Amino acid sequence: MHVCLCIKPVRASTLPPSPRTQSKNNMVDVSKWPLFSLMGPQELSSIRRACVFGTSANEVIYITSDDEVYVFGLNCSNCLGTGDSLSTIVPKKLDFLSGRKVISLSYGSGPHILLATEDGELFAWGHNGYSQLGNGTTNQGVAPVLVSANLLNKKVTEVACGSHHSMALTDSGEVYAWGYNNCGQVGSGSTANQPTPRRVSNCLQNKVAVGIVCGQTSSLAVVDNGEVYGWGYNGNGQLGLGNNGNQLTPCRLVALQGLCVQQIVSGYAHSLALTDEGLLFAWGANTYGQLGTGNKSNQLSPVQIMTEKERIVEIAACHSTHTSAAKTQSGQVYMWGQCRGQSIVLPHLTHFTCTDDVFACFATPSVMWRLLSLEHDDFLTVAQSLKKEFDSPETADLKFSIDGKYIYVHKAVLKIRCEHFRSMFQSHWNEDMKEVIEIEQFSYPVYRSFLEFLYTDNVELPPEDAIGLLDLATSYCENRLKRLCQHIIKRGITVENAFSLLSAAVRYDAEDLEEFCFKFCVNHLTEVTQTAAFWQTDGNLLKDFICRASRCGAFKN
Repeated sequence: MHVCLCIKPVRASTLPPSPRTQSKNNMVDVSKWPLFSLMGPQELSSIRRACVFGTSANEVIYITSDDEVYVFGLNCSNCLGTGDSLSTIVPKKLDFLSGRKVISLSYGSGPHILLATEDGELFAWGHNGYSQLGNGTTNQGVAPVLVSANLLNKKVTEVACGSHHSMALTDSGEVYAWGYNNCGQVGSGSTANQPTPRRVSNCLQNKVAVGIVCGQTSSLAVVDNGEVYGWGYNGNGQLGLGNNGNQLTPCRLVALQGLCVQQIVSGYAHSLALTDEGLLFAWGANTYGQLGTGNKSNQLSPVQIMTEKERIVEIAACHSTHTSAAKTQSGQVYMWGQCRGQSIVLPHLTHFTCTDDVFACFATPSVMWRLLSLEHDDFLTVAQSLKKEFDSPETADLKFSIDGKYIYVHKAVLKIRCEHFRSMFQSHWNEDMKEVIEIEQFSYPVYRSFLEFLYTDNVELPPEDAIGLLDLATSYCENRLKRLCQHIIKRGITVENAFSLLSAAVRYDAEDLEEFCFKFCVNHLTEVTQTAAFWQTDGNLLKDFICRASRCGAFKN
């Protein structure tokens, strides 16, 4: 039995922690893209989001900390949206978009640009030879225009562009498509170009989509139960249907049945999918080794790759390139496919800390595969100074002893950051007078991670230790730390540890984590029930799980 009642997968093109925008935890040097090298430190420090695009990666759009939108570059097909066709090496502000919070952005090959705002509005400009701007005409879009046809009262949360077609996802899970349709990539059932947004229905009619991506002339969507649907050009097998015939309407990738897909990405003519267990599948064109299979043979159906590597947490590709990248749970970044002219047929371990660097340094053209989010460290902020002084014997006035090891801290910081310590040091506890406090209830890694969290707001701990930290966070009433622990545990869930994690979630009253673990156990019921953790668990919890699973239909034929 393998019931698929998947939790909602992460969307593939919206904001954090979504994979289509870069996580703040991974510092990216935007100057790795040559166009930014002419900007001074002050200008660079104002950038909060950016995208490099174009057939030669010669155009840039970026958003500043005060939500101003700037562009510069070659301006092919009016893709800068400045109102004219002039190129500019100096950033120009798009006043029309001033103050609007951008949540999703994508670009085509013309190029044309789609941009969605926090308010759910959709704007488009640039190349429009195939009505890919959705305004009912084929006139070039020299400046951003609101796309409203058939989208009234709809809130757009995500956008995706193919070569010359466009897609939008709404907050209700509806997919709309328009533009070039020579291969059925609009999903309308014909090959006539679509001048305005049209809802993609057929197999998606009663589905809730949570992610959309485009290849050059193909389209993919992942829905809330983890299924993947594809339509459009399929000459290289990029739809993963087991054949190479074009599809004019959405078709489900039956080869992924029983798997819950969390993220999908598309290259020029290949596709990648990441499951909720961190498994990676690839299919489609393989001329440059972009599937990572060790050869250059196209694959008409999904094949699993990187099976000997650790859990994958992020995948990367975009329709402008034949490059692929992936990031593992420990932060290792791999690349393969077309890399600076070379064909890398197996995933190659890099020294990069994020998949974005792969595209800056090795993709052709060196575009950004997603809307990049940036953090800056121009000077030491208060937070950075605190982080620097954690576990520093030179400035500490207190130390904890755990398992024979010391951790150096500052009473003032602990009192400011944690109610538990405020009480300890202000209520005449015995510990208030000590220079060394012994800790026996928790392990060294767990307690060190907790103290470091008080200095940094971050937790760096493997999922196995996060259970102990969740225990500590519960004991000390640190609710935000509880949420961070739950996030770490979710990303580390496997068939083997799922029931143990469910048990811990129940024990520590972590409702969100409990729901997540329960659904994962139901999604992988057969495998989970064969693990030692399942049969060694408390009888009452086992009974509750079986009753609850039966109520949601897990045991129906």
